[in-house]
Order: sequence, then C-alpha cells, then structure tokens
Amino acid sequence: MTVEAPAGIEVFDRVLCGVDESPAALEAARQASRLRSADGLLRLASVADLDIAVHAGFAMSHVLGELDASAREALHQAIDTAHPDSTHLMAGDPASTLLDAIERFDATLVAVGPHGHSRAVGITLGAVSTSLLHDAPCSVLLARRPRGGPFPASILVGVDGSEQSLAAARVAQSVAERFGSELTIAVATGGKLVDLEPVWELTPYFVRDPGRPVEALVGLAATFDLLVVGSGGLHGVAALGSVSERVAHRAPCSVLVVRQPAPSI
Repeated sequence: MTVEAPAGIEVFDRVLCGVDESPAALEAARQASRLRSADGLLRLASVADLDIAVHAGFAMSHVLGELDASAREALHQAIDTAHPDSTHLMAGDPASTLLDAIERFDATLVAVGPHGHSRAVGITLGAVSTSLLHDAPCSVLLARRPRGGPFPASILVGVDGSEQSLAAARVAQSVAERFGSELTIAVATGGKLVDLEPVWELTPYFVRDPGRPVEALVGLAATFDLLVVGSGGLHGVAALGSVSERVAHRAPCSVLVVRQPAPSI
C-alpha cells in the first residue's frame, strides 16, 4: 500500500529533474525515473547558462551556440537514461530558471546532482542545489551514486516527533514498501529536546543516536542509499533550515528533503 505524502499530494507524482552533461546529473535522472509514482510524470530540464555567454564579450554568439548544444546534448543523454514524459530546453540563470520551471510544471519533487560542491562553495557560487534547498516550494532530491544494487536498497529517515519529520517518515515508508527496501528510523537526541511519543506511535523500532542531528544523520547515512528528512522538522523551522541543508550537502548518499506544500488561502 502506498502511503500518501502530507495534504494528499504524492511526492513522486510530478517530478522535475535538472540535467547537464555531468555524471551527477545522469544519476539524478536515473533516480528520478526510478522514484516517480506509477502514474507520475517526469520532465527533464536543461538550462543554457546565459551568464557565461554575457561574460564572453565579443565571443558571445559563439559561446551561446556552444551552450545551446551542450544543453541539448545533456537532454539527449538523460532521455536514454530516464525515459521522461517530456523535456524542456531553457536559457537563463540555472537556479532561478529551474525554480520558475518548478512553478510552471507544478512539480511535487525536483531532482538534481550536487556536483560535489561543499556547502560554503554552494552558497558562494549560488549553486543550483543550494538554491533549490533554500527556495524550492516542493520536495528536493540530491542524488548521489548508490552503494550498489537496485536503488534504493536501504533507506534512513531522521525523525524528531515533529509533524514535518513524521511526514518524511511516511514518505520513506511508502518508498520502502514500493521497492522492498530496508528502512531504518533514526532519532538524534543530542540537540534540543525530542518528542518521542509520536515516534513510539509510529514505530517501537528506531535507532537512538546521542549525537546532534547533522552529525548523527550524516554518520549513519554512510551505509544507506537514501536519507530522508523533513523540511521544518528536526528541532524546529529555524534549526532545520540549516539542518536539512547541511545534511543534504554532507551526506554520502542521496538525500530527499520532504517539503510540505503551503496551505491554501
């Protein structure tokens, strides 16, 4: 049985994957295709970065041509990997252009490859993954190559009793049921007080780590294919704004940040 995400919106129903010619992007496309729901839609998007052309000066026309060719080649490579329902070739700043595409596609999940940037470099350079973690209105998948075997063979989810973390746990459970994955629920108790009662109601079987959330989850994630965290959980909105981002950048495996949709007004 598939467990629905918060507010009845299935995280994997409308998946947008940003791709370039890097191996990390192809892995993101592969995982996005794997995770989309049975009736879900997958759109691949490639962005020609116009800022690069602007700085080329007199060679702008030539550089624009190369950028367009590179973006098209990225789509062709990813199509063979992911077999999407649609593709979208765009031009502009990659981060803001993908954010616009998320809105137009009404995406429930956006997937990208992290390209190995550290969090500091990501913030300095405005890396796409960092921008999406900050600003995407939907859930975010940062895809990394799994340890081996069908993805995801093993799933870790961080829970602290908050509504957001429990929503992430429900999504993780649904993925584990779909693929027969090993699922581990972890509670890090080294930060602020954790409400264990909702965790006990969810399952009596969970790992309790005495470390702080980031260090605990990153350390535990070394033996998993996918780490799932909630956006706005793990010790509060202000804390997780940094916790989920730091976990996503530092974890050695793929990270799914489950973000609940904004309530209707």
